[in-house]
Amino acid sequence: MAQTLAMPPEAARTAEKKAPLPWSHPALVALAYAVVVIVAQLVIHRHLADYVGPDNDDAMRLVEVRDFLAGQGWFDMMQYRLGLDGGTLMHWSRFIDLPIASLILFFRMFFSPEGAEAAALTVWPLMLVLPLMVFMGLAGRRVAGVEGMHFSLILTAMFVLLSPRFVPGSIDHDNVQLGLVALTVAMLVDENHRPRNFAVAAVALAIQLGIGAETTPFVAVACMSVACLWAWKGEAFAPAAKAFALTLTIAVSAAFFSLVPPRFYSMVTCDNLSLGFYGITSAGCVGLLLSALFASRLSRQWRIAVLLADGAFVFATTVALAPQCLHNPLADLDPMLVDLWLNEITEAQSIFSIARTQPDTLGVFYATGLLAMVFCAIRILRGDRAGLFAILMAMVAINWVITLVQVRGAEFANLLAIPPLALMIADLRRGYMADTRNMRSALLYAVTVLVSAPAVWAIGGLLVTKGFSNGFAIATPAKAEETADCASKTALAPIAGLQPGVVAAASNMGAPLLRFTPHRTLSGPYHRDPDGMLAELHIGLAEPQRAEALLREAKVTLVAFCKEDPQVLLLSERAPKGLYAYLSAGRVPVYLEPIATQGESDVQFFRVKSQD
Repeated sequence: MAQTLAMPPEAARTAEKKAPLPWSHPALVALAYAVVVIVAQLVIHRHLADYVGPDNDDAMRLVEVRDFLAGQGWFDMMQYRLGLDGGTLMHWSRFIDLPIASLILFFRMFFSPEGAEAAALTVWPLMLVLPLMVFMGLAGRRVAGVEGMHFSLILTAMFVLLSPRFVPGSIDHDNVQLGLVALTVAMLVDENHRPRNFAVAAVALAIQLGIGAETTPFVAVACMSVACLWAWKGEAFAPAAKAFALTLTIAVSAAFFSLVPPRFYSMVTCDNLSLGFYGITSAGCVGLLLSALFASRLSRQWRIAVLLADGAFVFATTVALAPQCLHNPLADLDPMLVDLWLNEITEAQSIFSIARTQPDTLGVFYATGLLAMVFCAIRILRGDRAGLFAILMAMVAINWVITLVQVRGAEFANLLAIPPLALMIADLRRGYMADTRNMRSALLYAVTVLVSAPAVWAIGGLLVTKGFSNGFAIATPAKAEETADCASKTALAPIAGLQPGVVAAASNMGAPLLRFTPHRTLSGPYHRDPDGMLAELHIGLAEPQRAEALLREAKVTLVAFCKEDPQVLLLSERAPKGLYAYLSAGRVPVYLEPIATQGESDVQFFRVKSQD
């Protein structure tokens, strides 16, 4: 084994092909790693208080799945109990609802309805660990051989254990998107350019578009990477380009017609698959397919010219169909929502905000992606498998740039950084194994392994900002708003049995209210519900007399008030004479009737008295 590790990467890969070993088979090795990770997840999170993840999106996804199981149509994405009268058209996908609903139906054969939900929500995120490990192991092997595959799997295992996306109860779609991104990378790094791999990548990209818009920039970069490979390599790459373009055209068409109801065929939205993204993707695919069919034998200069013409065609299609999608879809939010909601969401913070408020996390969000890009750039400048590293660098870079604007992109950037980092570690290990007495080589290898793991940056950030003793402190005293129970089943129980009405409550309570009660809630933390959120914000900020008129205008029948909710605290600070500040001081307007609760509770409930 030592001899193989000391070989150049190309020679090592040749030796592996001649003498395959059980420990080198990507699927078997990934299975072993996945089993260890899944067991670790179950042990680490064995004492979870709730079977639904802590993210609002997890609770809202369960509400959506319940509605689907109760008979709401496949194409009907309205959340009728969210927002103002009429409900809110959600931008989520049945592609995620379907497997979760299927698991719940399966477990209902053995458990109570609640037990079936708990089993399904435990199994679903853990099921996704195996395909993620298989795809990342395959990507690592294709980039860096068997040794790189193991390093890729080790880094991926650490990634999964650090990420909240694969914890039991996490049913938001980000974990599926991470797996599809990994599959795309594993297929596109095939240096033999086999058409079937590029066809699989196309299917993965189409499903990503069908699930949500978070990975749209990644999809665009992946498509551009394939187009650039065709322009550079020409006829040798033509079969792969044709397979990719044709498959993506068919797959995105299938996603569009299976998710979008006919009445919305002409609607353009920028936060999910609609005519806009469908038309843009189809235009690019048709351009690439025609180019691969008729221009592959042209000289490289002419192919680049054709590629530029294709790009102009795609841009013209974008301007014609969806010019609004050329900027951030959240940029059109009401300034009040940006100020009082969006700017308070952690995953929506920019690098400048993170540097100011959470400097210890900068390394977690940005270091490994930057390191991977630097490594790829060095390989490109050396002319070492430049095409491969250009693709890897582009896919890391687009997510890293997104992370500069909103840190929600960090998980994708950190995941995509793993294959190039695995190769860098494998190379350094070969150098160390060739001369184990060379302490400089050993130190460089060890340090590189450490800085390739975001978890190490997390620990380092704490030590730098808080000092050695404080960095390893058992716990930091929690703030009141972090310990207050504003959204549990117990906290919301006093109104769960009441006749369905309309609840005014802070947006963070919206999804739990839908989950645990039969009521409609004005506000949930979703940009598709701007009118409901604004109505709730205006109510909380208004002086009590004006708040009464706003409550009646929105047909509110119940008020759920949690004094320690972060939004309530913010509104009380902004409007000291507003309704929320009034209630925080223990004063209750005459038009609100308190609803009795058993024992002490962090949530107060009020019935809006009738004017009769």
